[in-house]
Amino acid sequence: MLNFAPLYLDRQTMNLLAVLARLSSMTMLSRVLGFIRDAVVARVFGAGAAMDAFVVAFRLPNLLRRIFAEGAFSQAFVPVLAEYRQNQSPENTQRLVQHVAGMLSFVLCIVTAIGVLAAPVVIWLTASGLNDGTRFDLAVSLLRVVFPYILLISLSSFVGSILNTYSQFSIPAFTPVLLNISFIVFAVFLVPYFDPPIMALGWAVLAGGVLQLSFQLPWLFKLGFLKMPKLDFRDAAVNRILKQMVPSIIGSSAAQISLVINTIFASYLAVGSVSWMYYADRLMELPSGVIGAALATILLPNLSKHASANSQAEFSALLDWGLRLCLLLILPAAVGLAVLGFPLVATLFMYRQFSVHDAQMTHYALLAYSVGLPAMILPRILASGFYAQKNVKTPTKIALISLACTQLFNLILVWNLKHIGLALATALGAWVNALLLLSMLRIRELYTPRAGWRRYLLRIGIALCVMAGGLYAAQSFFPVDWGSLRGYHRAGILAAFISLAVLLYFATLHLLGWRVRELKRVEQK
Repeated sequence: MLNFAPLYLDRQTMNLLAVLARLSSMTMLSRVLGFIRDAVVARVFGAGAAMDAFVVAFRLPNLLRRIFAEGAFSQAFVPVLAEYRQNQSPENTQRLVQHVAGMLSFVLCIVTAIGVLAAPVVIWLTASGLNDGTRFDLAVSLLRVVFPYILLISLSSFVGSILNTYSQFSIPAFTPVLLNISFIVFAVFLVPYFDPPIMALGWAVLAGGVLQLSFQLPWLFKLGFLKMPKLDFRDAAVNRILKQMVPSIIGSSAAQISLVINTIFASYLAVGSVSWMYYADRLMELPSGVIGAALATILLPNLSKHASANSQAEFSALLDWGLRLCLLLILPAAVGLAVLGFPLVATLFMYRQFSVHDAQMTHYALLAYSVGLPAMILPRILASGFYAQKNVKTPTKIALISLACTQLFNLILVWNLKHIGLALATALGAWVNALLLLSMLRIRELYTPRAGWRRYLLRIGIALCVMAGGLYAAQSFFPVDWGSLRGYHRAGILAAFISLAVLLYFATLHLLGWRVRELKRVEQK
């Protein structure tokens, strides 16, 4: 059984492995609720025209959230805030937060107003394949409701960045739970009060954004940062953050632009293609959030601290720790998604309006995505090494190269493989991104691998083979007709398969001599 040390060893230090365990637990709760939410939504709306319209409408503010809130902004803001915390007075740090809040609110209000007013143009540009009047008009109406979410969630992420920099990781990690609760409540109880019914999901998004922001404010108050935002165009630190954000926006946009282009391609394919890719992407978000986002959240402020202190040895050692832990957890997740793809889709989504055909098509997309899962997570760790050094240009250039490669793969694969080709192109482009980032970290001498990597990867490889073989054998000896079972039966069998996979993987690692203590790491708070 895994035994983690106390979260905080004393008032000045923290055990990163224990912090990650707690943060991942919060994220796991959010993802589980997210799957319940998707199961409820799939049960109520299926994968038809109305759901396609909602996916298109929600994808754009979600895209902007990832670019501004969780991408470009946090990459530029957190290193500067960490520097201020270490080298400036509390008053100067508080002033920085007020000025950044003022600038962020100003920009987001303008973006939100443009999005609401120009909704028809936005839908036409991002999903021109929705050319029938019903789906197009519905997507426009939904976009006008959900677009203010970008304002709410960006401010929520801004607050979360402050809390993370001050080692308050659990609170921001819990906030996505509130959005999922909002979805579930609206889908289960409030759908009859909306016409058309799909509009309930639009208002669920808006309500969730309000809850996410409001929940974090008491903790911001405790840190002394809950002050009125101030707009100051002359603040040098704010201008420095804005300058850093420009290339960072371009870099963060690359992956999101790929999603938009995939949506455009998918909107010209068979009805349901947009939804199939959406549900597959949602399954990919479980390991991405539980492992990738959690690790990146911990690494960026701590790497920024080492960069500010010019502690290159500790900087490289922390990156090495993050990469080892990432591969230990993400590789079995990728294999698990590939081998247990259809059981996962069937258990979570295959009810009522969501047919066996929908489940099979979603499974195919998931299988293609899983090829690139490690490469989709690794850049979150690798790019943190550049962002902590306040270098956003290098990962931006690499992201643009990756985007170009992804679109080339799209053009090659979509004609024969349809939506599966789009997913596979995304996976291949992710590998280009990850390998180039790793190469540049080595070339710039920001990262030097510590001894023992070959033995480490060999152990993981053997454990993966044992796990995959065991899962295939179990499914062969105990074939399951997933469509004929009730939901709780499916969940029970799936849980048994997942438990078997976890047992085989970690038992094999243990037999090969690996121990949890190898990944213990202590950092200053």
